[in-house]
Amino acid sequence: MSVATTRREFGTGPLARAAALIHTLLTVELLFLLCAAPGLAVLVLVGRDASNLPLVAACALPLGPAFSAVLGAVHRRGTDLADLRPARAFWRSYRQSLPGVLGVCLPPLAWCTVLAMNIAHLDAAGLPGWWLVPLTLVLVTAAVWGVNALVIHALFAFRLRDIARLAGHYLTRTPSVSLGIACLLAVAASLTARWSEAVLMLLVPVFALALLRISRPMIADLRKEFVA
Repeated sequence: MSVATTRREFGTGPLARAAALIHTLLTVELLFLLCAAPGLAVLVLVGRDASNLPLVAACALPLGPAFSAVLGAVHRRGTDLADLRPARAFWRSYRQSLPGVLGVCLPPLAWCTVLAMNIAHLDAAGLPGWWLVPLTLVLVTAAVWGVNALVIHALFAFRLRDIARLAGHYLTRTPSVSLGIACLLAVAASLTARWSEAVLMLLVPVFALALLRISRPMIADLRKEFVA
């Protein structure tokens, strides 16, 4: 069957596009929950005390490969609307990203954990109150850098050290992307604080879709400058 025939059968109207999008989001959500289940099971049960932050970080590690696969599947759906096999795209992305994604996620996650613990125990650390501002700025910068690295790793085949450099480079090269990611992280933190981690996990594909849209300038520049 030709590509043109496939696209005609798929449809090009808004209803067909919406149905395809919902199908993709629901499928990758279920697969994400399946892959991240070991960490999520503990994460939901962990109390919200600051002393549990290292345990939370350890539970969040399995979320990295799973979220990377979500990004890959949602991105593939965006480039080929007639492809109604998001499960295949998810597993392909998961297998490709699994060997190196922990190397991408671990450094920013460790930095963010240390910074968050210092912020939570500012008085115990003997730091003046004004230290809250620079520590928070460094925490947000580390988190945005980590998200940049995850997006680059999910969509491109660069070496880990190059991914780290590019993720840092695009913090300032595409400030709109950095600001958008910071806002997206703030929304995620607000949802978690207002309700629970479970609510955030149910919205993972929506956040992946929003992240890819926010990251378009960075993705386009990467393709232009670093992909032959």
